[in-house]
Amino acid sequence: MQSDTRWVSSSLPYLQARPDGSPDAWSAETAAQGRRGRQKIVHAGEVPAPDVVAGLLGVPPGEAVVVRRRLMLLDDRPSELTDTYYPAPIARGTPLAGTAKIPGGAVTLLARLGYAGATVREDVVARMPTDDERQTLDTTPDEPVLQLTRLTIDSGGRPIQVDLMTMPAHSQRLRYEIALP
Repeated sequence: MQSDTRWVSSSLPYLQARPDGSPDAWSAETAAQGRRGRQKIVHAGEVPAPDVVAGLLGVPPGEAVVVRRRLMLLDDRPSELTDTYYPAPIARGTPLAGTAKIPGGAVTLLARLGYAGATVREDVVARMPTDDERQTLDTTPDEPVLQLTRLTIDSGGRPIQVDLMTMPAHSQRLRYEIALP
């Protein structure tokens, strides 16, 4: 077990398509830091768009969207809850709507389907977890969580993906590196 239980993560690897045969970004990032990362897909398929997701994807609330709900594990401990939403016309009938692991990750599949992100917006807020989040993430009632909301937009200005990530605040450090032109 690592003596430092904090996790330092950079968003960039999760935004780029990976070469065929490459591990997904989570597995690659954790392995590069000498850790073990895996994920459990707890649900995948069409659901009515929650209000916040509908607003970000530009669809009416309740319209069908595809979601992949995952529990991210770091060294076999709950590290993050991630719900990733896609417009149904993009994801319906693809592996994004199923529970099988996607070789190279979802961003790689999206690129193969002709949907590449050009702009990404991330918003991070600290808040108290819901009872379900607290239980799943194995935190105490007084521990806050960070919620990162990521919106990915293609070069035509169309939203193609929304990620809602919830993680225990005490064990996270988010790193942003920006290359200026």
